[in-house]
Amino acid sequence: MANKLSYKNVSNLIVAIAAIVVVLMLIFPLPVVLLDFFMALNLLFSIIILLIVLYTSRAIDFSSFPTILLISTIFGLGLNVCSTRLILGQGAKFNGKMIKAFSSFVVGGAGQESLVIGFIIFIIIIAVQTFVITKGATRVAEVGARFTLDSMQPKQMAIEAEFNSGAISEEEAKKRKKELQMEIDFYGNMDGATKFVSNNVKVGIFITVINLLGGLIIGIVMHNMDFRTALSTYASFTIGDGLLTQMPSLLVSFATGLIVTRSASDENTTLGDDIKSEFSRNGVIYYIAGATMIIMGLLPGFPKMVLFLLGGSLIYLGYIMQKASKSEVIAKKGMDSLVTTEDGKQASSQPISPVVPLDLLSLELGLANLPLIDLEKGGNLKERMSRIRRDIGLDLGLVVPPIRMNDNMTLDSSEYVFKIKGVEVERGKLRLGCLLAMNTGGITEDIQGEKTQDPVFGLPAIWITEDAREKAERSGYSVVDAPTIITTHITEMIRHHAAEILGRQEVKAIVETLRKDYPAVVEDVEKMEFTIGDIQKVMQGLLREQVSVRNMVTILETMADFGKITKNTDTLVEEVRQRLGRQICFQYADENKVLRVVTVEHSFLQRLVDSRVDTINGPVAALKINEQHAWIAAINGTYASVSNKGYQPIVLCPKEARILVKETTRRELPGLVVLSVGEIVDDIKVESLGEIHVQL
Repeated sequence: MANKLSYKNVSNLIVAIAAIVVVLMLIFPLPVVLLDFFMALNLLFSIIILLIVLYTSRAIDFSSFPTILLISTIFGLGLNVCSTRLILGQGAKFNGKMIKAFSSFVVGGAGQESLVIGFIIFIIIIAVQTFVITKGATRVAEVGARFTLDSMQPKQMAIEAEFNSGAISEEEAKKRKKELQMEIDFYGNMDGATKFVSNNVKVGIFITVINLLGGLIIGIVMHNMDFRTALSTYASFTIGDGLLTQMPSLLVSFATGLIVTRSASDENTTLGDDIKSEFSRNGVIYYIAGATMIIMGLLPGFPKMVLFLLGGSLIYLGYIMQKASKSEVIAKKGMDSLVTTEDGKQASSQPISPVVPLDLLSLELGLANLPLIDLEKGGNLKERMSRIRRDIGLDLGLVVPPIRMNDNMTLDSSEYVFKIKGVEVERGKLRLGCLLAMNTGGITEDIQGEKTQDPVFGLPAIWITEDAREKAERSGYSVVDAPTIITTHITEMIRHHAAEILGRQEVKAIVETLRKDYPAVVEDVEKMEFTIGDIQKVMQGLLREQVSVRNMVTILETMADFGKITKNTDTLVEEVRQRLGRQICFQYADENKVLRVVTVEHSFLQRLVDSRVDTINGPVAALKINEQHAWIAAINGTYASVSNKGYQPIVLCPKEARILVKETTRRELPGLVVLSVGEIVDDIKVESLGEIHVQL
């Protein structure tokens, strides 16, 4: 961490010093040696910028470019000022190696003719920058900024739609939104930053003219030179300086044009990859181009050797491309071709992945139910699914993976099927445009409609039209629409199968997240040699009985505390439940902190504990058949009696019997809540609704 902080501080310090030096260059004179160094550095910096742009996949990957553009522009102007001061001040004694070498090399020698040639080259470079590169880049940046801003809302809505449909995870959605904001900021900044480039060119022309005029005035008036000598002395330095400072500016302008015209492509491809791919798709193009060159070579007056060489090269290139394309097609067909089996028949041999992926959670809809996920038709099921995942995460602490929704033509048009890991869990039927009126036991008047059954809780219900809603509600029916039915059904399915949904990969992600804020807790658990699988089993044991696992710190601390004593999952689950007693009590207590429970007669509880047998899948009660039947009959009666009073049936028993009571009733009464005495906290009042007596 210290090294990272040190590196960050050094980089920030370098940037700060560089910014100050650039500003000071405009005020204080530089030695000639330092001027040469900075001019070489300016040229190198512009080359690096151009290469970074060429090897950047997307424009937003070089998000600092607008700022770099400003820095390079100011740096170049600072060098212009410094070189002007030295040239005008020293005259013929000026010994700037970079300017003199660049002038003599580019211009091509000394003399008046070379000066004219150099001046013409300088004007051409300025014209190319001004009227071609800079003007075009400025316009593209302006249009890009406008269109990027206009497309922001549709792109955000598309990301939300993909997230709600389960096509992408929450992390991927956040990443895409961040990239979208970066793209908007980038093109907005580039719209203004391109003005630096265009104005820099204009200032370059102005500085060159001032240098030339100022040099002539100083040479003729102050140093008594004749016009030709003054022109030769100062014009040579001025043109060399102008060419040297405009060359980095030209490279940066070229980089600006490249980055603002760069289209969106794959993250792993650069401009060179795109050009190679797009220019090598069709070899026929090069046949035609090559033939055109050869035909031109046959015409009188054209350079035959050059055109024949180009034409032949293009035809050969086209041949190579077509050959490579055919090889790819053959290879692809070979992968999909038919092979002969041992009995002489042919079978498809399409290659498949060693691991065929399954959607952890999926919802398949019949044709008539597709409008539920169609945004254009007002379907909001995707948004509801996102809300379900969020609510269950807050309630149970379970990070529910995206629920993939698609059509299934094999279903009845009004059906829907919910699957976990590709296996059907539940299915139901909907009537779009109709409402489901459920008989919850308090109706005062029957109403007409298509009789059915509530797919979630199995209550008797009828399908009614929207017009009959008010009458149904007055009659005591509970009325819900189709989207509410399906979301409620899926919510109950996820809650019921929460333990099955929780995988080791999800548990590992939870542990790694806790490691950042609670490293000591995670280290203690690892010291006890608990694996991710062990933690998963404890969490699943809690989720199986609808106990939230959001308080992972307490869960892991309990495992660490009892790790030296036992590694048995069921024992650890019971100990964790004791630690989470307040959470569990408040889950079932009313607003007055009253917990209404039923108890079990002591004699039967003792019989239950004595019959305990520990198996590989956990403890079971080895009751005789008649004892099991009598026990289920007794608890069923109590369950119905308590439910009729409007209370949720909760069984309270000793810690050692709790898991056995739950296991013996799991199949017949999966929703029965069983608490142990040790889970009851002091500020909860317990009210007994009776005792279960088992007639043996």
